[in-house]
Amino acid sequence: MTIPTDPTITPASDRTLLLHFGEDHSPEIQEAVFQLSHYLLNNSMEGILNIHPGYRSVMVTVDVEKKSIQAVQKNLQQVLKNARAMELPEPSVVDIPVLYGGQHGPDINKVAEHTGLSTEKVIALHSSGDFQVSFIGFTPGFPYISGMDEKLATPRLQNPRKRVPAGSIGIAGNQTGIYPSSTPGGWNLIGRTPLHIFDIQHPEKALLKMGDRITFKPITESEFERWQQT
Repeated sequence: MTIPTDPTITPASDRTLLLHFGEDHSPEIQEAVFQLSHYLLNNSMEGILNIHPGYRSVMVTVDVEKKSIQAVQKNLQQVLKNARAMELPEPSVVDIPVLYGGQHGPDINKVAEHTGLSTEKVIALHSSGDFQVSFIGFTPGFPYISGMDEKLATPRLQNPRKRVPAGSIGIAGNQTGIYPSSTPGGWNLIGRTPLHIFDIQHPEKALLKMGDRITFKPITESEFERWQQT
């Protein structure tokens, strides 16, 4: 699959450029973001400090001490041509064990009430989806995961929590995610994984990366405790 269309490239600030591929969150646009992101991560380009992929765009931070915004913007036009021909690596498939509900999923009843589903159906739908890590953001190691059944879509909490335990699985709108560390957060918590998905001291060893496929596997409380002890 190739980049479906040329993105617009516009300054987002005096140090950033936004490459925007369109308004739809389609598989084609998602793959275009993957292609460009992988190309930029694997091919150093003078003047680029870092990149921030999203669902439909890639934000590029420019080192304006070395290269002007205008020069980097011009160079990115050629980069896009090269990125189109890039073969993406095969995604990893990662099983995520989840203890749904109870103290680890305090909002699962809220999700069930909002969607008109039983808690059992919420768990069944969430643990049977075809999920993919669209990008990492919000906080280091936080995977934004697409592919959730639209029936589970639930708005964010009106009053975010001051602390969400690491490993918590949340729903916000039509997306799901995993809190890699204990942080404030406003997603609806439906469960928790005993896996440590990210270590700030060793970010290169993160369990999940952009493009990975995910399956959520329900586990019991005793299984959760055994996982935590390993």
